[in-house]
Amino acid sequence: MAEKKEIETEEKEEKKEGGSKLLLIVIIVLLLLLLVIGGLVAYFLLSSPPKQQQQQQQPTQQQIKKHKVNSLTKMGPIYPLDPFTVNLVSSNADRYLKCKIDFELDSPALQKEVDKKLPAIRDMIISILSSKSIEEIQTAQGKQKLKDEIKRKINSFLTTGEIRNVYFTEFVIQ
Repeated sequence: MAEKKEIETEEKEEKKEGGSKLLLIVIIVLLLLLLVIGGLVAYFLLSSPPKQQQQQQQPTQQQIKKHKVNSLTKMGPIYPLDPFTVNLVSSNADRYLKCKIDFELDSPALQKEVDKKLPAIRDMIISILSSKSIEEIQTAQGKQKLKDEIKRKINSFLTTGEIRNVYFTEFVIQ
């Protein structure tokens, strides 16, 4: 019987040792799992600020788009001019430009001044248009330069306001 008790105590000790080994393995696995999860959480948290910065930049881009839309919806008064037909500078053939121009004014009060100075404005525009060659005004960049030149020269002698934009509503080169 004493031998049976010894065998039982040895089995209990082996079970305790086996149980403690199992408990130790479970604890190690849980710690490793926590480390992996913690690492993943840290990775995602540390990598998320650029995404937040992109989200913060996107509203500014949206605000820019809204500003552009607002600038188009908040246009000033439009002052249409009669069409212009001018000869272009050309070495090999007779070429002409027919265009219609509208001004965007910064205030309604400027319309009176433009009315008074209309002959001088038309003369200046004719001089500018007739000094251009086909190559200068054929491209979009050339047209933009032409608009800027017209705007700059006319604004130089206006006193009650300024022209915000110059619009070509017709533009035919032949």
